[in-house]
Amino acid sequence: MRKLDTKLMHPRDQITMIIDKVYRSGLTTTSGGNISVIDENGDVWVTPSAIDKGSLRPSDIVCVRKDGTIEGRHKPSSEYPFHIAIYKARPDLKAVVHAHPPALVSFSIVRQIPNTNVIPQAKYICGPIGYAPYELPGSEELGSVIAKEFEKGFNAVIMENHGTVVGGTDLGGAFQRFETLEFCARTIINGSTIGTPKYLTDGQIEEFEDQIPRLLPEMESVEYPSDERAIREEIKKIVHRACSQGLMISSYGTVSVRWRGNDFLITPPKVARWDIQNEDIVQVKDGKREPGKIPSRSTWLHQEIYKRNPHVNSIILTQSPYLMAYGVTGQKMDVRTIPESWIFLQDMPNVPFGSHFAGEETILKILNKNTPAIIIENDSVLVTGDKLLGTFDRLEVAEFSAKSLTMGASLGNLVPINDNQVEELRKKFLG
Repeated sequence: MRKLDTKLMHPRDQITMIIDKVYRSGLTTTSGGNISVIDENGDVWVTPSAIDKGSLRPSDIVCVRKDGTIEGRHKPSSEYPFHIAIYKARPDLKAVVHAHPPALVSFSIVRQIPNTNVIPQAKYICGPIGYAPYELPGSEELGSVIAKEFEKGFNAVIMENHGTVVGGTDLGGAFQRFETLEFCARTIINGSTIGTPKYLTDGQIEEFEDQIPRLLPEMESVEYPSDERAIREEIKKIVHRACSQGLMISSYGTVSVRWRGNDFLITPPKVARWDIQNEDIVQVKDGKREPGKIPSRSTWLHQEIYKRNPHVNSIILTQSPYLMAYGVTGQKMDVRTIPESWIFLQDMPNVPFGSHFAGEETILKILNKNTPAIIIENDSVLVTGDKLLGTFDRLEVAEFSAKSLTMGASLGNLVPINDNQVEELRKKFLG
């Protein structure tokens, strides 16, 4: 069952669920930010003013009727006028998310707009970014300058010395745009700490989006034995865990697990990762896909990895904030930070953007027992392993190492474990 069903879930419940995700993801403070939904009657449901975002309940949500009447236990957010201004300017939008996430605030206070060409889905999901000059919070003037940006067709707007506001055709889509834009900003900032971010051309992004995945034929019939169902549950739990730990965002991430032989199960595209359910996961058997379902566009790559690497039984393709700093700068990550990092990773090479496209051989030629993880520039990190929990552990170790290196960059140069120490580790832990 979908956690967020905008067709059947009341706006109060939608808002409560999403503001909880925003708060627990560290994208707003106890008092900061506001969310709204406009319903089919033209009534706007909005978060209240001065109520703890960490414990908000559906009964706390305020309704601003179409005629201006306010109903609820609390005052509506002081920013609700600009929500209404956005809805008037853009009738196609049905949800608005506003907050002060740290990375986007950083751009706001230096008066810059993050370049979403850093990662393909950032540009695809966020689109072009607007910029609203500073006005007093809660004022009609603020609503006016923001609405003008949305009137231009922007779905996301940087607010000068304030934060950001995004809109969507539903609340799930608005949150995904909001989260993706913050991730984009964070990636640029982290990348700037260790090097110089590199950006994709519009042509490269178009090539990525225009890829026609080699859509597998459908099975005529499908069975769900108990071991297959167990894998579905395992994948779901790991995806949700990755989201909760900031190792995956709602707009990007693929997990697959080998089932029998070269058959496997894999996550689908276009489903918010934090909302993935067992029934969303796609079975791939004998080169055919489960009827009525579309597997990840990276299915071909997963399929080839399993065929060529009998020791690999699980794969995670994701974007984590510190590994992506290396992904967008082209900097080589030295895994000789601490013994654990080298033992788990040994090497983590960068490969050019496009190496993950169907038909490309670069990744397939590099992956082996001694190179279990790869950074795909301006796209993602690919981690392989035996059992899925172990593969996830390897991802965690890689991200922690990248974080330590990024944070350490301000202190001085890395002094890596030396060759003799590496050889000792090899003999003791790898045979």
